[in-house]
Amino acid sequence: MTLRLVLDGLHMPECPRWHDGKLWLTDMWAHQILQVDADGTKHVVIQFPDDEDPAGIGWLPDGRMIVVGMLDLKVYVVDDGTIGVHSDLSAINPHLLNDMVVAADGTAYVSGFGWNMWESSDFAPSPLIRVRPDGTAEPVSEPMAAPNGMALTEDGETLVVAEPGGGALNRFTVTDDGDLIDRKVLPLEKAPGATFVTPDGICLDAEDHVWAADPMGGRMMRVAPDGTIVEQFPVDDHPLACVLAGPDRRTLYIAVGAVTHKREMPAQPGGRLLATEVTVPGSGRP
Repeated sequence: MTLRLVLDGLHMPECPRWHDGKLWLTDMWAHQILQVDADGTKHVVIQFPDDEDPAGIGWLPDGRMIVVGMLDLKVYVVDDGTIGVHSDLSAINPHLLNDMVVAADGTAYVSGFGWNMWESSDFAPSPLIRVRPDGTAEPVSEPMAAPNGMALTEDGETLVVAEPGGGALNRFTVTDDGDLIDRKVLPLEKAPGATFVTPDGICLDAEDHVWAADPMGGRMMRVAPDGTIVEQFPVDDHPLACVLAGPDRRTLYIAVGAVTHKREMPAQPGGRLLATEVTVPGSGRP
């Protein structure tokens, strides 16, 4: 697999998205939401304060962007450049929020941690949180082992959730009311020589396969609906998230971090955005 460099000099690139014909990206530790051109030119769309790390991003049906605030435990809404609060999740998850996927009707599913991983090694599970379009929120799954990246099928009837703490992908059926039922846990094989398998950010293709970043395994993997890894290739450093983008959604963009823990953040940012071409186009959300 031939990888090309699209953009470097990023602190903690995460949560790439293809929306409205454009590539979007979070640089969490720079506190920025970026829009990235095909030639690698970046545009800072939103600058958050230094005490907030933006994570998952998505869009409401009216076109407004919503953004997960990892540290302040809120989902923000951006309206004409102004950042407001869409939903305060601190009463549901008092630790750290993480990624998000947004359904066609504006229902958002937010992942997070059951402990503050930047400050403690005390692991605890946490549920997914559903945020309705009006901002009301509630837990919508049983506690999971550090749920992370998520993807919705094109018809909105299946939610796939990466569970790095469990070394697995999960597939849920989504009911008409947005509930998650019929959980299927799909354990993944570790990369050769790796201690753990840690599926992080994910996306779906048109054959219902999942592309998943495995930062601890140093690889990208394509996973069949039954959990079989049918394709994989190495990526230097720590691949964190991915999206199938471009006009035909056959360009796999990969967000890569130089480190995975905030206390190890280097003075000079070493994160980057890579890309490669694939045969099967993307599908669903993100």
